[in-house]
Amino acid sequence: MEWLSSSLSPTFALKITPSKPSPMLTLPSPSFSCFAAAASPQQGSKTSSKPPKNLSFTTPTTTNTAKTNTTSSTDTSVPTKKVLVPIGLGTEEMEAVITVDVLRRAGAEVTMASVEPQLEIEASGGTRLVADTSISTCGGQVFDLIALPGGMPGAVRLRESDILKKIMSKQAEEKRLYGAICAAPAVTLLPWGLGRKKQITCHPAFVDKLPNFWAVKSNIQVSGELTTSRGPGTSFEFALCLVEQLFGESVAKEVGESLLMHSAHESLIKEEFNKVEWSFDHMPRVLIPIANGSEEIEVVTIVDVLRRAKVDVVVASVEKSVQVVASQGTKIIAEKLIRDASLSVYDLIILPGGITGAERLQKSRILKKLLKEQEAAGRIYGAVCSSPLVLHKHGLLKEKRVTAHPSVISKLTNEVVNGTKVVVDGKVITSGGLATVTDFALAIVSKFFGNARARSVAEGLVYEYPRN
Repeated sequence: MEWLSSSLSPTFALKITPSKPSPMLTLPSPSFSCFAAAASPQQGSKTSSKPPKNLSFTTPTTTNTAKTNTTSSTDTSVPTKKVLVPIGLGTEEMEAVITVDVLRRAGAEVTMASVEPQLEIEASGGTRLVADTSISTCGGQVFDLIALPGGMPGAVRLRESDILKKIMSKQAEEKRLYGAICAAPAVTLLPWGLGRKKQITCHPAFVDKLPNFWAVKSNIQVSGELTTSRGPGTSFEFALCLVEQLFGESVAKEVGESLLMHSAHESLIKEEFNKVEWSFDHMPRVLIPIANGSEEIEVVTIVDVLRRAKVDVVVASVEKSVQVVASQGTKIIAEKLIRDASLSVYDLIILPGGITGAERLQKSRILKKLLKEQEAAGRIYGAVCSSPLVLHKHGLLKEKRVTAHPSVISKLTNEVVNGTKVVVDGKVITSGGLATVTDFALAIVSKFFGNARARSVAEGLVYEYPRN
């Protein structure tokens, strides 16, 4: 799948093996596929196997709303693919939300199920998520795929769920697709006896828990029905590989392009104009306003990355309730309502995207007042995806160079910088969003604390950070 090879980072590596180890073959092909993947330059090799027999390669057309996700195709007899993503206290939010978001974009019917007594959980980075249902309701269902996010103690909480263990064991026994990322392969699957005699990968911090003979260092490892991956920074690759196995290469390509994966690889990481220092004598405080329809990938990624850098992040809802339903149906609970958050001063205000979410942010009078005050005081503000248009309509991008999601760039009358993921102009920072948002968040960390802190955070994410 050549398109995905060009859309992923240069250090991306995928290996695919049958259940038994095979000799490592050096292949020169530059193309990527879950079933015919070239190894990265660092790995230099790969192994191959045939795809599992139960995979469907029907090309669906996708309809996504905040409440329903359906898949239709020319063959009306093909049922919707059902996916289970369990979560618990301390689940890594990027891994859970990116996986759910990407699979829903592909047309899968995704159920996010809590292994806790309650549906609301606090993820490892402090984001509060609300599951669709309890794991207890999932025992009698058949899923085409079950994907376990990592995070600590989230992976332990998943492991301790007897119901989930039974569901996963049956999934593996019946040779249906299952996957795990970050800590979950080592902390959850192996103690259950799953993943034995299969080559698997996991977060570098947990590699020592894997049997040496079966451990690999590739970002993605496909071994029969099992797919494993390394961390938050490889979540897009993980999710797209699962999409390909469920729906086929053409759907994975379409979804990858909608996520700006291709442009994320080809673009420069950051361009900066009118450079000024973003320095503080205190821990920077950041406000992230959210609304119904905000893009969940962008919300959780920015929050997660900044909190890993020890930034004080406040998530505030512009709705009447602290709970919002994001663009792909993920329910997020903010810490405050915007009227309460407006009583404080912030060093940086960041607007996440999502078409509906951006429109609702624009309509918030309180947020507009905050942004105007932010500019007047010479403090920092920014936006990703479709939300630079919000700043533009509020008159906050005058004489500023910016970038945005391709769908709104034509509506911006100021100078647009193409071919770069992140644009910084003085005290304004913008990005195209989605697959570029990790670089956006790391650019903020770099501006706040320097490249060393940003590189350290990137390493924890298992995400490539430029040396220069």
